[in-house]
Amino acid sequence: MAENKIFAGPRVRRIRNGLQLTQTAMAEALGISPSYLNLIERNQRPLTVQLLLKLASVYKVDLEELQGEAGSGLAQLREVFADPLLAGELPGDQELVEVAEAAPNVSGGIVKLHRAYREQASRLRDLAALLAGEGHMAALADTRLPMDEVREAFEARPNHFARIEEAAEALHASLSPGDDLSGAMKAWLRREHGLAVRTLPVHVMPTLRRRFDRHSMRLFVSERLSPFDQLREIAIEVASIACHEAIAAELEQFRFATAEARRIGRFELARYAAHALMMPYAAFLAAAQRMKYDLAVLAARFQVSYEQVANRLTMLQRPGAAGVPFFLIEIDSAGNRLRRAGAQGFPHARFGGGCPKLNVQAAFAVPGQVLADRVGMPDGTEFITVARTVDGPQAAFHERVRRTAILVGCEAAFANEMVYGAAAVMPAIAIGPACRLCERQGCLARAEPPITRPLGLDEMATGLSVFDFQ
Repeated sequence: MAENKIFAGPRVRRIRNGLQLTQTAMAEALGISPSYLNLIERNQRPLTVQLLLKLASVYKVDLEELQGEAGSGLAQLREVFADPLLAGELPGDQELVEVAEAAPNVSGGIVKLHRAYREQASRLRDLAALLAGEGHMAALADTRLPMDEVREAFEARPNHFARIEEAAEALHASLSPGDDLSGAMKAWLRREHGLAVRTLPVHVMPTLRRRFDRHSMRLFVSERLSPFDQLREIAIEVASIACHEAIAAELEQFRFATAEARRIGRFELARYAAHALMMPYAAFLAAAQRMKYDLAVLAARFQVSYEQVANRLTMLQRPGAAGVPFFLIEIDSAGNRLRRAGAQGFPHARFGGGCPKLNVQAAFAVPGQVLADRVGMPDGTEFITVARTVDGPQAAFHERVRRTAILVGCEAAFANEMVYGAAAVMPAIAIGPACRLCERQGCLARAEPPITRPLGLDEMATGLSVFDFQ
């Protein structure tokens, strides 16, 4: 029977150095020559099964330690070198494998340094947010992914693009869709551009939502999408073609630094145009005011999803015809922020959106249920927040459902204009912008100490939070 061969030279060397043995002494104990052991340590000879057993019996070595791979150390190094600061430094994983195998302590040091760097960067961002809230702007250098650049640009400005709204409204009027917008858009694509729309099954298009085939002039949409999301994918294609000039003009205002950021920005604007086409401004605003901004009723009225209505509510800021200035947050169950937008820009300084007591966190415990709260910030500002979970594309049996939660909020002063105004009569839930920036004492939900106060640990008295501060 053929022997299994394992190249584990760096691990053998670590064992020998840990025992403070010379190569001659270890070779003698293993019954091999010093030169052969030298070759083993340089990965020029394998460890046979007999040598593995000898190492285990003589030095009480765990065989898993010798047979295992770099494991978590390699995974952590991959995470470090995935940082945009180090993007493009390595052509592949081979060098990472070599470092993790040959120098695990060095590998651990690199990981610790990177974590310290990320922690300091996070603290600087929190400090910048704190200063911005006090009217002081701090320009902090940071290496960002193109997606981060686009997100920050969109979050900082009102989520309203006048040129796109006008173009989408004119396009909707020219389509004369009646109650069948999907059919009207498909007919327009075929008539104006010879483009057919076809829904494809999962096994044909397993990883895509939408794909345009230039050769056959067909737009393929995945059957995994709900009818509402299929409608939006078709609307994105139509808007990208028909509203091209308006999208390009709005994109030019951002002056993104890279081609990749411009591409992402163009897609975000096309997505905006799709919502504007599906829910034309004047008709949607009139319906929203008449229905007191009831998201579920508006979704039924315009035959769209709850998530699509939530996004559309943040866009109603046309001069002379503005709606309630809503803002929006979308997160997943791990707390990752997927989207933030606001009719007047997302209110980072006044609201934050990082408090664990917000109902957007609680929504995951009651999927599909609408939760409405009145919340109060430390400075006395109050907001009405409405949260609900939404599900992503249809999951197969072996997949988990992609479930996110959306919070739509506005200042409590607008409570009487909304069906959710009943939440205004309830006591306000005391929240903060984020744990690092919040100075509320005795908070049961505190996850991190504030950067503005020193910790006040006392051996004689323990507070409700593990992060007691002075």
